[in-house]
Amino acid sequence: MWGWWRLGKWMVLIMFLHIIAILIFTKGFLLTRTELPHSSHCSDLSQSPCLSSYPSSSWTKPAVDRLVIIILDALRFDFVAPSSFFEEKQPWMDKLKVLQKMALEKPSSAKIFKAIADPPTTSLQRLKGLTTGALPTFIDVGNSFGAPAIVEDNFINQLIQNGKRVVMMGDDTWTQLFPNHFNKSYPYPSFNVKDLDTVDNGCIEHLLPSLYQQDWDVLIAHFLGVDHAGHIYGVDSTPMIEKLEQYNTVLEKVIEALQEQSGPGELHENSLLIVMGDHGQTLNGDHGGGSAEEVETSIFAMGFKDLPSVPSEFDSSSCEANKNICISSFQQLDFAVTVSSLLGVPFPFGRCRVSILIGRVNPELYALAVGTWNLEDNKTGNDEDQTKLEEWMRNYVNVLCINSWQVKRYIDVYSALSVIGFSSEDLFHISDLYAKAEENWSYTRNLLLYKNESCNTSLPDLKRQTVAYFNFLSYVAELARSKWTEFNLKMMGTGIGIMLLSLYGHFLAIKKLNQSNGVSLPLSRDSGISFGLMLASFIVVIRACSLLSNSFILEEGKVANFLLATTGIMKLRDSFMKKKMLLEATVFLFLIFILRIAIEVGLSKQAVTSQFMNVSSSWMLGISISQPVWTYMAEIVPIVALIILGYFLYKVISNCCCWGILKYVIMGTILSYMLIALHWATESNISDLALLLKGIGKNYIPRTIYAIGLGQLSLLAFVPLFSKEETSNYKGSLFVKMITILSACSSTVIILQGKQGALVALGSIVAGYCIMRLEGIEQHSDNGATGASMLGPLPVVQWSLLAVCLFFATGHWCTFDGLRYGAAFMGFDEFILVRQAILLTIDTFGFSHILSVFALPLFVACPSLFNQTEYRSSLFSIKLFRIFMMYGLIMATTVTATILCVAIQRRHLMVWGLFAPKFVFDVVGLILTDVLIFLASVYYFAENRIRTLCDHGVEDCGSIGQFYLAKKNE
Repeated sequence: MWGWWRLGKWMVLIMFLHIIAILIFTKGFLLTRTELPHSSHCSDLSQSPCLSSYPSSSWTKPAVDRLVIIILDALRFDFVAPSSFFEEKQPWMDKLKVLQKMALEKPSSAKIFKAIADPPTTSLQRLKGLTTGALPTFIDVGNSFGAPAIVEDNFINQLIQNGKRVVMMGDDTWTQLFPNHFNKSYPYPSFNVKDLDTVDNGCIEHLLPSLYQQDWDVLIAHFLGVDHAGHIYGVDSTPMIEKLEQYNTVLEKVIEALQEQSGPGELHENSLLIVMGDHGQTLNGDHGGGSAEEVETSIFAMGFKDLPSVPSEFDSSSCEANKNICISSFQQLDFAVTVSSLLGVPFPFGRCRVSILIGRVNPELYALAVGTWNLEDNKTGNDEDQTKLEEWMRNYVNVLCINSWQVKRYIDVYSALSVIGFSSEDLFHISDLYAKAEENWSYTRNLLLYKNESCNTSLPDLKRQTVAYFNFLSYVAELARSKWTEFNLKMMGTGIGIMLLSLYGHFLAIKKLNQSNGVSLPLSRDSGISFGLMLASFIVVIRACSLLSNSFILEEGKVANFLLATTGIMKLRDSFMKKKMLLEATVFLFLIFILRIAIEVGLSKQAVTSQFMNVSSSWMLGISISQPVWTYMAEIVPIVALIILGYFLYKVISNCCCWGILKYVIMGTILSYMLIALHWATESNISDLALLLKGIGKNYIPRTIYAIGLGQLSLLAFVPLFSKEETSNYKGSLFVKMITILSACSSTVIILQGKQGALVALGSIVAGYCIMRLEGIEQHSDNGATGASMLGPLPVVQWSLLAVCLFFATGHWCTFDGLRYGAAFMGFDEFILVRQAILLTIDTFGFSHILSVFALPLFVACPSLFNQTEYRSSLFSIKLFRIFMMYGLIMATTVTATILCVAIQRRHLMVWGLFAPKFVFDVVGLILTDVLIFLASVYYFAENRIRTLCDHGVEDCGSIGQFYLAKKNE
């Protein structure tokens, strides 16, 4: 163990530096919340210049008695808007017909809005934004699977404090965010994306009966079926269409029930219905980013009396060509303050240093509430309409006065505490705009108090006052969105400095290793520096620099594939020149071409992925929807790939020096492969076996595979520690140990990846073999080199690029909508945070990180790289440690470039939609790589010395060893 520590201490030191650097940089970049002891109270209004003649429990005149909020999670805008608003009609459009019907038949009391959300568009952040009226923090994404209670002042909290009774049903995130806030709650687990019906059925069960009950003032029903159908099947799918049609039926019943009770003196005489989405979704059902599909959702609002129209100055609607239906615009951050004004409760007061309350009472939604109009006089005519309009304007101007005063109060408090990132110039301009809005307030206030002036005189003054408040609120909103995050540049700079120090540590460790053992890189006889070293360094630098551009980050998989192809072409040139290994070079380039196609398919999921989606998360099923021949190939080819993998493992245990624990571990993997094939058969559309084993395969087979994999890893980890006899008798090789650990990990990765998993695993083996063999060209031609020649960095660079390509080729990308949540529930229906997080991590980083790191000994174990005299056990540990350090250096260089990019682009428009998610994925990947390299080194260096490849030489290792030896002598 002491020999291992002499090498492993560098790994521990560098991993420690990475963790410290990332924590410090993150502390400066993604600020955590600081709670402040402020919240709104009814008595606060007495300090404002606005009217406060309403009941003591209200800031504004209550405009509605009861509010029904129905949230349809991931409601795209084109789910609600008529298809005539779009260039091309799609199958999912015009399914919520009842909403369009109401907007068409009752334009004065029912309206459709295009609602714009602020990214990131995860459900947790959007619910916080809707209820607090504040811009969310990016750090909240980390809490998406375990939502903590909201500590800021919020709409729900104000309802409870002011005696409103709230009933909630549906997504259990509400009860996590607002514990003990609801008079009644019917929460249902929300994270099993494969379950399309449990939450929705629970909502339906309680929603319709509640509409006839009198024990609530605000009812919230949060449906999840559309969101889950999108994640699993995509937007253009039968389950999605069925869900939308189900929602249309439910909404018809809800509207009918409300209309039945909307007569004078009835339960819903003064009720308001709001049907809304929290965010949109891409065509493959993902969300979390800032694309138009993700941030655009919809709100439908409906009162139950015919109302006058709002002034044209407040009308933001755009209409169809035939003017039948008009759609207005709405900022989601306006929701909390608008609904608070309708219910007469105090507006939420932001209490966190990074939560800036910038909402504005939306005039069009405010006008849909019956109580904002004076409808007691049923006379009609121009004078009467003008009188009603003036009365509405009086109410709305006072609401805007309170709205503006609240925002100004917020800015003043936070500026005094010096925790908000506004400059003195910004604050002066804010004060100037507010002062202008207040200049004529004394006159406008008299108009509100004394109603005997003519409409012709008062309306223009009211409109001017409204414009002044609009200017103030709009400027604050624009300024907040551009500067709402405060960055600690000193901490960010310290983090970058420590990351650069870690890179120096990598170089120093490699240098010390070379000097202490008298080894060197393969050098060119002419220049002293090998072309491979220069090419490897150039590629690493180019890839790192590419991360400074948002365009190259979006095309990161293609960039990595291009650089990998460049190295492949150079190797093909060497093969032609030296007339060796032409087959390997050709196969390697062909695999790169296949990866390029797979990356294109994986990235296209962001646009048209419904074509490539099915029940499995695999892109293999994308080709199985048109012709029967492709259907059979999509079902059979992955199983053939599994058979090949199993046969390879069988040859390892039958022909190599492999017995004892390692033999049983590999046999367990072969059994797992058989179970995976059986599991795929249960999901097949062409086999009768699917009908017989449907219930068994869904959960029990994946669970059995997980159990086998866990048992295999336990054997490899713990048995050698307690069984010295087993270890001393073990004559196995580094090659067999590598195959054993890879086989133990591979079955779980493959089943989570779907039917593409076996093909990706097989392709990785072939690509790794080609990289290993092609590096031997230089070794064979350098027989005159002195000293112990070590493996050059180029094959390690190629392996790292291949890992990046595998990440994107398997359908992942560095955004939160690139996470495949369905994999987290493979074999399980219920949600347990730790378990589902582990499965999601394995699915996301399985091929690109976990298997790639444990496969690095491939470049040491291959006998074709070294002369017979180099099979000394001492060299194996040196070579393997050096490969680990080079791989870690490449990863750390890339992540350092990402951190620099995030620091430089911290004010970029796409910082939260693109750069921040990329930062999160890369730093998580780096820490995971460090941990895996540490564990791999402990595993491979567990014995006192690394044994030779086989106990008595390669010739005694059976057919596989003889195959390698034959290749070496070519």
